[in-house]
Amino acid sequence: MPHRSIGQERFGFAQQARPPSVLDEISNLIDWDTIAGVLDPLYQATKGEPAWPPLAMFKALLLAVWYDLSDIKLAEALDDRASFRRFCGFSGTETTPERTAFVRFRKLLVDYGLDRDLFDAVTAQLKAKTITVKTGTLVDATIIASASEEDDEGRWVKHKGKPAVHGFKAHVGADATTALVEKIAVTPANVNDGRAGPEALPDDPGEVFADSAYRGPYFGGAVRAKGGTPRIVLTGMWGRDEQETLARLEAWNQPIHRIRGRIEKIFGTWKRSYGLRRMRWRGLAKAAIQVHLTAIAYNLKRSLNILTEQAT
Repeated sequence: MPHRSIGQERFGFAQQARPPSVLDEISNLIDWDTIAGVLDPLYQATKGEPAWPPLAMFKALLLAVWYDLSDIKLAEALDDRASFRRFCGFSGTETTPERTAFVRFRKLLVDYGLDRDLFDAVTAQLKAKTITVKTGTLVDATIIASASEEDDEGRWVKHKGKPAVHGFKAHVGADATTALVEKIAVTPANVNDGRAGPEALPDDPGEVFADSAYRGPYFGGAVRAKGGTPRIVLTGMWGRDEQETLARLEAWNQPIHRIRGRIEKIFGTWKRSYGLRRMRWRGLAKAAIQVHLTAIAYNLKRSLNILTEQAT
């Protein structure tokens, strides 16, 4: 299927006096042609109405994450805001996608399973810019409520002292120094952290910091198999002297708590700023797309901040 030609009047934007936008900076952060290549399998049919360019649609979905927009609000904002148009590649006068176009595009991402490939392609470029020496990895999971308790692919989970939640769980591995998300696995909420944890381990993870949910040989063995060293919070130690044993336990756990706590800021940003308190759509595949898009959006903004700090 041919793609629509967009941005014919983009030169007109360049002539306008305007302050730089964060979106303009993000546009220059990575090679978007590489991302367009990942999206090439979409719209392969030779017949039918010309499709919106996949890269423009992907960028629009990132805008929806950054600004916590529904499909309807995204369509309205894309039609109205010049910075949104520039970021996606639309000129100032041409039409932009309607709500249903985003629904169809997400369905294609599910059908082709491209969310993980897109995350890997974007993150590989960002890691090359921001992670100079790999020293450690943070691993943890966060529960995200399902769009509806009638979602058959979500599951109930209850933690002590908290109400039960029906939904999914995002298992995340992040660089310990930059807090850049490197690996993601999405499961129903009742999947044990330690069992799914290996899927969130990047290659050569270095020291791996995780809470007590990851103790045991299964996760520890997976860390060692990738050349890493597990640094897991312990719930107890053996010793003859109680005070001396408690002191050793505190000496082991305290630095792990201090380092692994950085991952909570990632989850806080996702839920507080990017609308990931609840899934927008039903099903595990669409939940994975929402989490991967959120992580891509987070990594782009986080990398921009890191590079800005390094330049000052």
